[in-house]
Amino acid sequence: MRSLREMTEMSIQTQRTHDRNREMTGYTRHSKDQIQADQTRGRFGLMRIALLGALVFLTVFSLGCGGAQAEGAAGEEGYTRILNVEVEKVATTTFTETIRLTGTVQADKDVVISAEESGVIREIVVDKGRWVQEGQAIFRLDDDLLSSQVEQARALATLAQETWDRRKRLYEEDQVGSELAYLEAKYAAEQAAANLNLLEERLARTVIRAPISGILDSRQVEVGTMVGAGTPVARIVDTDPVKVTGGVPERYATDVRTGTGATVTFDVLPDQVFEGQISYVGAVVNPRNRTFPVELRLPNPGGMIKPEMVANVDMVRRILEEAMVVPQEALVRVEDGYVVFTVEAENGADMVRSNPVELGPAQQNEVVVLSGIEAGDRLIVVGQQTVAAGDRVTVVAGR
Repeated sequence: MRSLREMTEMSIQTQRTHDRNREMTGYTRHSKDQIQADQTRGRFGLMRIALLGALVFLTVFSLGCGGAQAEGAAGEEGYTRILNVEVEKVATTTFTETIRLTGTVQADKDVVISAEESGVIREIVVDKGRWVQEGQAIFRLDDDLLSSQVEQARALATLAQETWDRRKRLYEEDQVGSELAYLEAKYAAEQAAANLNLLEERLARTVIRAPISGILDSRQVEVGTMVGAGTPVARIVDTDPVKVTGGVPERYATDVRTGTGATVTFDVLPDQVFEGQISYVGAVVNPRNRTFPVELRLPNPGGMIKPEMVANVDMVRRILEEAMVVPQEALVRVEDGYVVFTVEAENGADMVRSNPVELGPAQQNEVVVLSGIEAGDRLIVVGQQTVAAGDRVTVVAGR
């Protein structure tokens, strides 16, 4: 290809030849003005020719560079990318699927004590926060009036009994008196005895006792408080063991039964794990939240677990033996479901293979693979989002 300089020289020669031809044919202008005009046109012609040559040169240069880039791109396409990945060998293990729910702690026994007799509180025998035994006295009421009534009833009962004894002896042995008098004396004695028993029982109830063993958690009265029959005076709770109650979704109705094992943890007790069994399974589903109640008991000898604490309950749903368990992050979502990538050796190189999988139950960060891979496969667990089937990889770490 001719250079720009050569093209320019050819243009100048052509213009000079054209001028000579015009002189020879008689068309050359001899005036000074005409000569100047011709010279000006000649200069503009030369400039146009120079610009044209520069444009041609730039076009050729651009085409040459573009061709070089195309050749470079074509060369790059011939390279094979090699990616770094981490793998984990697939192995079978025992997988325990659990049902997680949130429960609430309740005391095993929670009793509100009420007064059985009317009267004024005269003595508080045990203060709140103390442990009490079943039958131990907690409060005493004013019993002066009832004590007097008991003494009176006891005297009347004694008189009625003696009268009955004499009437009976005279009527049965000596045939003295009527049968009516005999019967009146008999029933009068029984009535007096019953009245005495009634008043003695009422007198005994002026002492308010603990119906169960536990902690006197609260009391609602003070000395001098007037209470009537049925007035709440205190509360006793038994927190060893404790009950954990919760609601299980109805879809697990066939999986939960009495005796099912459960693990309980508490956010406020991060280092404690408690084991228990389901002791109660509700027979009716709650129509508002579509759950049925369950209950389990936990030993609580130190009193660390307190009523109304929130518990995290994991109940065993089923146990799968020899299951292939993989990390959930190894799964890659595709249009038809999920795939996992494995590494296989081909012709001395590690190549990526795509494996569509069928998934089973999942627990925390693990999932069971029912089909699609086999034990011993090298599963890609780091880098699976950047590889594709057929890629060449380098295994930089493995487990």
